[in-house]
Amino acid sequence: QVQLVESGGGLVQAGESLRLSCAASGRTSRMGWFRQAPGKEREFVARITWRTWRAVVTKYADSVKGRFTISGDNAKNTVYLQMNNLQPEDTAVYYCNANGSGTGDDYWGQGTQVTVSS
Repeated sequence: QVQLVESGGGLVQAGESLRLSCAASGRTSRMGWFRQAPGKEREFVARITWRTWRAVVTKYADSVKGRFTISGDNAKNTVYLQMNNLQPEDTAVYYCNANGSGTGDDYWGQGTQVTVSS
């Protein structure tokens, strides 16, 4: 069982930045972020997959490409999401997601609120 703890959400104005963090209690094969706005389904935001020799593979939703950057430290089981030029449409609860190393089991964090005012 892997537990995920997120931090870094908050209230900002349009154009400002936030950085989210997520720490896993165990080894993971990949970690990422999803978000859910009021009245909408949860959607994919970004993901980082750990490869050998400290290499990583990243993937982004089209809506955040060029504004959001995912990074992490596999040795520390931690992932970050740097969000720049935030817009009101980015307002949502952001959830950390991870797949357990070796098992592929799916884990979710409790969510952190990001609110962007215009």
